[in-house]
Amino acid sequence: MNRRPTLLAALALTATAALTLSACGGGDEGSAEDKDSDKIVGADTGGEKSAPPSESSASAAEGRPKIELPPDVTLVFEGEKTGDQVKDAVLADNAERMRAVDAAIAGTDTNGEALAFYNTGKALEAALSWVNQFEEAGATMTGEVRYYDRKVTIEGEKSAVLIFCADESKGFSKDKKTNKVHKTSVTKNSYVLYNTKLDKSAEGVWQTSQIVSSRGAAQCQP
Repeated sequence: MNRRPTLLAALALTATAALTLSACGGGDEGSAEDKDSDKIVGADTGGEKSAPPSESSASAAEGRPKIELPPDVTLVFEGEKTGDQVKDAVLADNAERMRAVDAAIAGTDTNGEALAFYNTGKALEAALSWVNQFEEAGATMTGEVRYYDRKVTIEGEKSAVLIFCADESKGFSKDKKTNKVHKTSVTKNSYVLYNTKLDKSAEGVWQTSQIVSSRGAAQCQP
């Protein structure tokens, strides 16, 4: 499934008129330049750490894009296995979606192949805008992000809702030119609530189609 022409066109559009990331836009919120932007946004699945720069098991599957992350970016995924095959597939593809966004920001997926593979609709627009904000700020990411309390609700054969939390207290933005890490204190805004909708494609991929984030959400606080 080749989505590169569509993605590259969307990237060009985003570069000329970056979208404002907000709940109504259904995407990763914030700016790579604002006070909370030193915290990075990523994603995952399963109670294990990724092993950068090796590819994940999901992206190693036939027909799926290979996703690699830099050695200084670690994603921790909790709640990978529920015992339900469909829910587990939703969790796995959502994790790949989040990894794909981070790979695009970090420059290990320069063509955005994985970004387009795991996103569609409003979620793709939001992801492109988020990546573009980092690009315009001359920033990348470093550190660790943990994803937890991941709850899936199946809504028919081809639709699902996934709500989860992100702990960005150990993730920060980094200047691309100087490699300076912009560390910030841990506050309630270090924790983000995500509410996402996923649709199953004809190829059997659970693509994120809508995503709403709420920074500082009470239910994600430690």
